[in-house]
Amino acid sequence: MNALFDPAILFFVFGLFAGLVKSDLEIPAPIARFLSLYLLMALGLKGGFALAESGLTMAVMASLIGAVLMALIAPAIGYLALRNRVSRYDAAAIAASYGSVSAVTFLTAAQYLEDFGMPAGGHMAVALVLMESPAILVAVLIANALRAAGTVSSTVAGGLAAAESLANRSAGQQIGKIIHESLTNGSHMLLIGALLVGIVSGDSGKAVMQPFSIDLFKGMLAFFLLDMGLTVARNFGDARRAPPLLMVYAVIAPLLHASIALGLALMLRLAAADAALLMVLSASASYIVVPAVMRQAIPEANPALYCGLSLGITFPLNLLVGIPLYSWAARWLLG
Repeated sequence: MNALFDPAILFFVFGLFAGLVKSDLEIPAPIARFLSLYLLMALGLKGGFALAESGLTMAVMASLIGAVLMALIAPAIGYLALRNRVSRYDAAAIAASYGSVSAVTFLTAAQYLEDFGMPAGGHMAVALVLMESPAILVAVLIANALRAAGTVSSTVAGGLAAAESLANRSAGQQIGKIIHESLTNGSHMLLIGALLVGIVSGDSGKAVMQPFSIDLFKGMLAFFLLDMGLTVARNFGDARRAPPLLMVYAVIAPLLHASIALGLALMLRLAAADAALLMVLSASASYIVVPAVMRQAIPEANPALYCGLSLGITFPLNLLVGIPLYSWAARWLLG
């Protein structure tokens, strides 16, 4: 229950309340964007300073291996669970959302662990980057396979080769574009750039940047979570209109993914804090990057489903209940 009385979480709850009662309170978009960039830069710097101190160890590599495995396992589970229950395009898009990650959930969890004396390794910022794109690529491959199957089934025998060639070329172009956008995405580049700055500057850089990247962090996070509470309130309508099956999925999937991540953490012998963050990443769902890509890559899917579920149900669930639960489980088993 202590997590619910954390000032940052309380500001999220307040923003949620203000949004639900239709208050005109709002954070201007440029300020919200600045807060997001600040948090990513501060996270990258803190991770870089920690990596400069610890170095690239076997424990670091084990955590990153676990992250990559979860980035492939989670979307596969989602698509297999949903493909015969909703449109397969919707299943692919939802699987992408729940296979990708939420940077805000990660930031909140990292601060929560630090407040409770469980600081995670700086390499987990790299895990955040590694886990964002694989699910998107998997969803695009599935969507292109579905389109190719539809094209082939509606094409006369003489045109099969041309249809397959066109589908393959389209798939290659989309995947190449997504890989490029993932590598050059501004948020990713800022996070990785700050991480490298932290590694190169080391202890001297940490001393200089502490007022910016450490002392201000909690206040900036609280301000940003206030805006996220308002945003979640605006998305409750989409979540409520989702079929009951998908609403159940939005609750169960995070718990299942976190449980699998905990099993991997036990196998890989991760530190408790790293395991907790791996669970948080695995349980989170993307509501920024994935919707932006899915609208272009899979226009056949319904944005109200994959965006409404992740932001209206899963994000607040993880923030209010998931983070303390995953942290407790990791501490209890790996402590």
